[in-house]
Amino acid sequence: MSSLAASWRRSMQHHGLDPATRQGTRRLEDLTLAHRRAMLERFLLVSAPKLDQLFGLVASSGCGVLLTDSEGLVLDQRCSQADADTFEGWGLWPGTDWSEAAEGTNGIGTCLAEARRVTIHRGDHFLARNIGMSCMDAPIFGPDGRIVAALDVSSARADQTEGFNRLIAATVAQTARSIEADYFRASFPDARILVGDSDDGETAVLLAVDGDDLVVGATRGARRAFQLESKGALKPRPAADLFGREDGPTGFERAERAAVIRALTRADGNVSKAARDLGIGRATLYRRMKRLGIGD
Repeated sequence: MSSLAASWRRSMQHHGLDPATRQGTRRLEDLTLAHRRAMLERFLLVSAPKLDQLFGLVASSGCGVLLTDSEGLVLDQRCSQADADTFEGWGLWPGTDWSEAAEGTNGIGTCLAEARRVTIHRGDHFLARNIGMSCMDAPIFGPDGRIVAALDVSSARADQTEGFNRLIAATVAQTARSIEADYFRASFPDARILVGDSDDGETAVLLAVDGDDLVVGATRGARRAFQLESKGALKPRPAADLFGREDGPTGFERAERAAVIRALTRADGNVSKAARDLGIGRATLYRRMKRLGIGD
């Protein structure tokens, strides 16, 4: 069974939807929407510049940009003033519910249900009232490895081609990855962020390492690459363990050597100042430098 057929089956059998329904999209009251937005305040602040950038790329083609939470509720949106009435009429507006349970097969809902990027083009939609639009979506994963949002570009233009959709879909996926990486960095402001390579090119592989060289955070791509917990809180572990380096009996010695070199570097080679910064005597520092093989 194709993924599209599976989504249609969920829409009909699991969610009990009627493809011919005339009921419009469900839209939350402003107060409830404000509460849902407040729950993801930091994420929305991080993502806003990326939404602006994405909209700048697709606005001229009559597309709008939407960002939802993990349940398919539209939290933020970009569209041109000329297209605003059209998008609001289609239900592509903050506060509307685009989960599969509410709208059947659609870009946002199916993206979230299957945790992957999707393009739902016109007649692919389950509900007949949605077949005039094309939707390109990509999931965004949070620092805990779980989906935090869906990024959507939608168009209600009748001349929107599948080839053009593919180009937009690639841009949506790239933007989603960028938001994911920025949100990860914002979630670990005091950590060093290590960047790794990804085989699929669509997954951010980032590790957050604290001052003790413990890995305290990892993106979904990094969790998969380093075989860490797939979801939830990450158990801290030495960064050396992930990169195949053994601490061995000289681990503390290497850490001490690194600390001394850092102090000397910050002091521009002034041993007296470095000793004061380390809280030890100048003679003690000289002895340690000799023992650790650090020359003048």
